[in-house]
Amino acid sequence: MTKARRIRLGYQIPNFSYPGGTATLFDTVAAQAREAEGSGFDTVLVMDHFYQLPMIGKPEEPMLEAYTTLGALASATETIQLSTLVTGNTYRNPAMLAKTVSTLDVVSGGRAVLAIGAGWYELEHDQMGYEFGTFGDRFERLSEALDIIEPMLRGRTPDHDGTWYRAKGTLNEPRFRDDLPIMLGGQGEKKTFRLAARYADHLNINSAPAELPRKLEVLAERCEEVGRDFAELETSALAMVIMDENGDTARRLMREQLARTGVDFEALDDQSKAAMTDRLFVGTPDDVADQLQRKVIDTGVDGVIINMVANGHVPGIVELAGKTLAPLVA
Repeated sequence: MTKARRIRLGYQIPNFSYPGGTATLFDTVAAQAREAEGSGFDTVLVMDHFYQLPMIGKPEEPMLEAYTTLGALASATETIQLSTLVTGNTYRNPAMLAKTVSTLDVVSGGRAVLAIGAGWYELEHDQMGYEFGTFGDRFERLSEALDIIEPMLRGRTPDHDGTWYRAKGTLNEPRFRDDLPIMLGGQGEKKTFRLAARYADHLNINSAPAELPRKLEVLAERCEEVGRDFAELETSALAMVIMDENGDTARRLMREQLARTGVDFEALDDQSKAAMTDRLFVGTPDDVADQLQRKVIDTGVDGVIINMVANGHVPGIVELAGKTLAPLVA
């Protein structure tokens, strides 16, 4: 059995609207993953969505199914870990999800990470026929799902008869290892953080940078409540990066990306501009490294997962980001 690796610098691919269209789409995805692998990133992640998200583009824009894509990336790469950010629990039966990620671990030689969350994109649920339910329903379902998934990943057989799911002595063979990492994603201090303290090896915190110190304090409290050593639970933050050797080019790409989502950046007042860019890290490599160091890494999180929606598909950009940012989290 291999020992689970840590997540210090992740590269998320949330955008599949590339020049060249469908014919070269996966080639472009695979090229980004290989650049990430060779430049200091330890994990490559894709979104588990079926439609593009409103903060990135329009619903009808291309979106690849996550686990099919990760399986293909297992053959296109050699060493980098493979994950979603994050799997929507509502989209799959939990026993089937455990089987899926275990299979990904086998075919990748022990490189899978199971990242999971409660699910939130109502349009996908409505149009694809998945039950959305209430906020409370979705977290009850996630808790029940983890009661099934965690033992299946560890070589045990769950017996669960719940409100939402059932499993009785469920088998999960083959497994490459029994320490496949479980990552939760979100910012909810009561529900997500409590589940992370109980089940997770890693929590990706999706919040404004200024909130990170308090989030870490609350997470430590949740760990104490269940008798867990907070130091055992890894953390990371999610950041949207727009980097270019030319800072003016990076800032132009930022304005163009915001325009894709219906935002005219130049028409905003100063306060609105600051709010809009609070979670964007934009500029030259040195600019971005400085911003991430001060606003994210210095808060005490263990790592960072970035996406590069605006220009990650351009050859050489992911490599530039990796070589720039890897020293910050070494």
